[in-house]
Amino acid sequence: MKEKKNSINDIANSLGVSKTLVSMVINNRGDEYGISKITQKKVWKKVKEVDYKPNLMARSLRLGKSNTIGLIVSDISNSFYSKIARNIERYAEAKGYNLIICSTDEDIPREIRLINMLKDRQVDGIIISSSQKDSAEFDLLIKDKYPFVLIDRYIPGLETNYVGVDNIKGTYDALMHLIKQGYDKIAVFAITPTYITPINDRIVGYMKALMDSGLNYNKNLLKEIPYNNIKHAVKDELKKLLLPKNKINAIFAINNSIAISCIEYFNEMHIKIPEDVALLSFDDIDLFKLTIPTITSVQQPIEEICKQAIDILENQINKNNSNSKYKMQKIILPTNLKIRRSTIV
Repeated sequence: MKEKKNSINDIANSLGVSKTLVSMVINNRGDEYGISKITQKKVWKKVKEVDYKPNLMARSLRLGKSNTIGLIVSDISNSFYSKIARNIERYAEAKGYNLIICSTDEDIPREIRLINMLKDRQVDGIIISSSQKDSAEFDLLIKDKYPFVLIDRYIPGLETNYVGVDNIKGTYDALMHLIKQGYDKIAVFAITPTYITPINDRIVGYMKALMDSGLNYNKNLLKEIPYNNIKHAVKDELKKLLLPKNKINAIFAINNSIAISCIEYFNEMHIKIPEDVALLSFDDIDLFKLTIPTITSVQQPIEEICKQAIDILENQINKNNSNSKYKMQKIILPTNLKIRRSTIV
């Protein structure tokens, strides 16, 4: 026979208090309603004693809040996004939120389905690194006053909450370091889709650095690497670019996945970094401190991105619940160039 679960009513009867009082305490509103600390301690002691588990769905419907948020990223297997997920989870937990993590694989219809799934599950808000090209889906969220924050990627012209980094300046500073080291034939490997703002902004930073240094931009040195075929595409492009007639002397990998594929090919072909070709990556990962040689990379402030995103989302959720006016925030954080052996002559 299935054991009967204890209810709020059972706890109230055992303590000789009202059901309403117990509900206020377990919903962390005891201080708000002037319930003494002694009474609150008694309630929590009884809750633990009987191992009371609230009906979360009923509670979320009653309070209009589920204390759950969603995180949507493009590729959870990428070290950058796995660190994003870990830090978002940590900051969310500290504020009393559970987290549902979703990965889109740069598939826009899948991303839209995931947004709608999270809304249907009554999550309080969503943090999104979006693959979408236009703002239509987000315009609907804004119209519905549904809390969300874009991170890493923004959509031009869309007025909404966003936390990211200055990809143009971060790339510009990194390329200027390369150029000052004497590298003058620099290829850039850009992951698709290149319309995604951080990718596009990094290409802009690359081109600006060349122009300001008096170097000619060669469109044949800008290579688009398919998201779903990184390793083979990088290998094919490197084979051509390292031929004597095309010989480049440096590569700017627009993200860490491309940089890793470059390292794998160089090791396979016994190509020396930086003697034969220098390597610079956007996104700093732990591996880059351990390889031989170590890899110069642009470090993003992942913890700060996550903290700001959680703070903004929580503020938006709370403002929505109180029907007070909310002001959109756009936060652009600086990057940090970690100079290592892969770009030093």
